[in-house]
Amino acid sequence: MTSRFTELVVDCRDPERLAAFWCAVLDFKVIDRSEGKVEIGSWEPTVEEVRARQMAPTLVFIRVPEGKTVKNRLHLDVSPIDGSTDDEVVRLLGLGAAKVDVGQGPGGSWVVMADPEGNEFCVLRTLAPSI
Repeated sequence: MTSRFTELVVDCRDPERLAAFWCAVLDFKVIDRSEGKVEIGSWEPTVEEVRARQMAPTLVFIRVPEGKTVKNRLHLDVSPIDGSTDDEVVRLLGLGAAKVDVGQGPGGSWVVMADPEGNEFCVLRTLAPSI
């Protein structure tokens, strides 16, 4: 018996806004939408595909009444695939992200950022081919 990691749920105040932000960051699309909930992903899951192999989970943004108050215990890491880490940070700032200090200290190989609702995430080293 086994399970699959199929969804990562993010509580938020504005599911539409966060879904749009993360779609732009990850090149995902909206795959489901209902009152107070938006699901995005790189693929549209079917039971058969999920049972056949482990695939990337979808992100589900659910409206909750309370705002974020403390540092996340779980966060996403993203790796640029077609540009430098610095270029990706600039792009994400333009999308509404912010650089944040969570005590990471100087000299790290990653950049800690926050999405428009303050959820921390990290931009890791680039995976773009060297020229």
